[in-house]
Amino acid sequence: MYKTYEDYPDVLNVSDVVQELLGIGRKQAYELVHSGEFHVIKVGKRIKVSKYVLINWIEGGNPL
Repeated sequence: MYKTYEDYPDVLNVSDVVQELLGIGRKQAYELVHSGEFHVIKVGKRIKVSKYVLINWIEGGNPL
């Protein structure tokens, strides 16, 4: 669906894009966002992740 980081929306849904971006399953994606490794935002029951925070984490940068 997406080809480069720029193609992803600025705010990512865990169940869709984080799984796809990292190539992991749903359970692993939710474990990761609950791990405290990087900043997430809760909107009601939904968890959102900034694309820039996630990319920075993937690349080994400062998580916050």
